[in-house]
Amino acid sequence: MKIDYDTVADAIYFTLKGGAKVAKSLKVDDLLVVDLSSKGEIVGMELLNASSKQGQELHENIKNGVPVNINSSTPVTV
Repeated sequence: MKIDYDTVADAIYFTLKGGAKVAKSLKVDDLLVVDLSSKGEIVGMELLNASSKQGQELHENIKNGVPVNINSSTPVTV
């Protein structure tokens, strides 16, 4: 698993299957988007508004065990 935090978008992205292409994104609620492959497998998840209370709790849970890549620019996907 790879975790990236974008300070500009205030979003955390969890890559669960590296190299897999996203075929569909499902908005679970206002804070969570799940990306699926063409086979319906979860390839990644995005937590929006990551600096909110929920995001802070998540950060506390992962900061000691999983490396988090922090960047300050939102990547553009075409």
